[in-house]
Amino acid sequence: MEGLQFPSRFVEGPITPEPAVATSLHRPHGEFSTASVSLLSSAAGSAEIWPDTLRSTRLIWTHSTRTLLEHLLTFPGETWQQRWDASPLGRGEVDAQAVASRRTTGNSIIPGMRALYCLRAVRPTLLAFRRNPPPNYDVMFIAAQEDPVLDKFVEQVSVHHFRHVHRRNALNELCMLLANQDVTLSDVTPAALLHFAHENRKARCILQPGSRAANRLVGRGIWDVLHTMGHFPPSTPESMRAAMLRGQLRVDELVDRYEISNQAVRGLLIDYLIRRKADTDYSTLKDLACKLTYHFWKNIEQINPDQKDLRIAPEDYATWRQMITVKDDGKPRVDQDSIVVALRSFYYDLHTWAADEPERWATWVAPCPVPPSELRGLGRRRRRIDERSADRTRQRQPLLPLLVNHVETRYDRVRLLLERADKVAEGGVFTHEGTEYRRIHTESDRKLLRHGDAVPTRIQEVGSGQIIHIRTEEEGAFWDWAVVETLRHSGVRIEELCELTHLSIRQYQRANGEVIALLVIAPSKTDRERVIPMSAELFHVIASIVRRHTRTGRPIPLISRFDYHDKVRSAPMPFLFQRQNGPTAMVFSTATIQVMLGRICDQLAKTHREFRSLKFTPHDFRRIFATELVNSGLPIHIGAALMGHLDIQTTRGYVAVFDEDVIRHYQEFLHHRREARPEGEYRDTTDQEWGEFEEHFDRRKVELGSCGRPYGTPCQHEHACIRCPMLHINPKMLGRLEELEADLLARLQQAEGENWLGEVEGINLTLTFLRGKREETQRRARRPTVELGIPARRLHGAG
Repeated sequence: MEGLQFPSRFVEGPITPEPAVATSLHRPHGEFSTASVSLLSSAAGSAEIWPDTLRSTRLIWTHSTRTLLEHLLTFPGETWQQRWDASPLGRGEVDAQAVASRRTTGNSIIPGMRALYCLRAVRPTLLAFRRNPPPNYDVMFIAAQEDPVLDKFVEQVSVHHFRHVHRRNALNELCMLLANQDVTLSDVTPAALLHFAHENRKARCILQPGSRAANRLVGRGIWDVLHTMGHFPPSTPESMRAAMLRGQLRVDELVDRYEISNQAVRGLLIDYLIRRKADTDYSTLKDLACKLTYHFWKNIEQINPDQKDLRIAPEDYATWRQMITVKDDGKPRVDQDSIVVALRSFYYDLHTWAADEPERWATWVAPCPVPPSELRGLGRRRRRIDERSADRTRQRQPLLPLLVNHVETRYDRVRLLLERADKVAEGGVFTHEGTEYRRIHTESDRKLLRHGDAVPTRIQEVGSGQIIHIRTEEEGAFWDWAVVETLRHSGVRIEELCELTHLSIRQYQRANGEVIALLVIAPSKTDRERVIPMSAELFHVIASIVRRHTRTGRPIPLISRFDYHDKVRSAPMPFLFQRQNGPTAMVFSTATIQVMLGRICDQLAKTHREFRSLKFTPHDFRRIFATELVNSGLPIHIGAALMGHLDIQTTRGYVAVFDEDVIRHYQEFLHHRREARPEGEYRDTTDQEWGEFEEHFDRRKVELGSCGRPYGTPCQHEHACIRCPMLHINPKMLGRLEELEADLLARLQQAEGENWLGEVEGINLTLTFLRGKREETQRRARRPTVELGIPARRLHGAG
């Protein structure tokens, strides 16, 4: 959009931004467009309009308005609006301080400007309003309008789940919109609010060039309140962000993005993609449209502008093949094969379809320009890709403990620092990890206190004087830790992580009373729902997220998530990975999580040179998770089921621990699959097999904790549990580890005295494993206990 200084995806949505149209001229106190200076300045200080204002204050307003009007008289025009538009002040080109007279300073004309806005004598531009924002504008404007719909909006804002600053912003921005578009609240539409948001962004970018904060959207709080009031039509998206994100494009729009010249070929591509749309998802369809329209035909038109059909000359194909070896930015293209395969499939699809529908497709049948030699070595090139992926995993796997330790240490430090700071009164000094801090309140914090709003926790480092917004620091550190821990303990895809909800947490209770925590992974890339058992570490992370959302006593907010691949919005759900962004709650996007991981790696690069040349992506955690599963002795088919890679039939061994509803879902799915298989290939689990399966979990319990070996596998380490990587130590058994260490040290001393070198080597190895497991268990034990609380009973009819 013209006027924006930064790339933005919020410039084109399903609603076209346009200003509101007034159904009637709203002038509750009379028409002042051509009023005299005396009449208009008297109205600016009228006790009838602002009865709760002191007389001395109203006299200042009258004087300020008179001064401003006398200044506007020096500019041409028949009305005050014309004079205002002709003045640099009205065009937003100068500050109010620059407008001075012999009787008053420039500062005093701002109350006059505010009075003219409230009385609708002039219609300010957003640039003029932003350059000289009048104080207490919303209070005075609302009092002067006598608009019952506006009064209802004020009441709704007061009860909405907003902080005080967001309430003030919502009121101030709405009053700014009404004055700028010269309408009442009844005339405000979603399109008018979007127009206001875009124009505001332009004005702020002019006043604050280069500032990303200026490029942010305003009016989100207004949208939330108006939507809650039912002011907008029922089909209106629930948030401004949703209204600004473009949904799925039509097939013709996908093709027309690349502006090809040959209209006949354009029609063919549209027909072809419509036919393919039935058997593919939107993301794949969009990618196919890009390959055929942009990478293929648009390049062919550049090579041969006279090309009329799909019969490509060999020399033109050779030129085209060379063109796609590099990207538009000059970098080598890695996915050349995918473009060539898509093109080859396009030609052969036309050949096949022409046999059934010659009247529609036969005209376009032509020899495929892709020679058979292009596909030679395709398997070898794909193996090279797999090798690069494996090498990437080998590089990052040894660095994962450093990354995990960094996010854990940072979160623990800021969490404990916040707890200490919250216990200290303003001005109090405390010491944390050898550094002195002072709890402080800024001037803005004191304003919040006067309005009874929550005050953010701020501390000042005594030595350096640096002010730290510790609650914001703790919020960022928590989500960094939660994202890393969830990815590495579950192996989920990034889309699956963002789609986790409160309803994803399930449990299975065995006959002996043991409860197994489960995590339901919604279908994503492979459209396969799966359920994975949660480890203690993963369950702690998920419980911590739930507790953070519900710590105020409210349930997890129900919000919609926008899928950037399929360009659709979900139904409102209690997503786990969501956080407050200004006045509204938003689900983490995949791009946000990638930026978070990149920022963590940049922080580590300052102290660990290994991170200077590499970054972790969400999929790296998935590859490492799969590698560690297999290296730990887990059967590959079970690991594949946990990862959601292979056929769903591989999940049969885990059905026994699933929640009853999930079992039914999978059994129905398997039933449909079985109908396509030979009769007798499948059979139901016998009572004996079911009993053996449950008995397996009992046999995994050992003195120090539990064994993590999978079902159907024996102990591979001859019960040398202290050395076994599958042993999960129970934190209650840390004392027993101390006893074992003391016994091993006594045995080591005797072995060294007797010169039993083999025994010494074995005991030292056992001590190494013991101390490593103890350190890992102590680390887990240091995590704060998560109290989810007991849900209160709801009364029928309660809101």
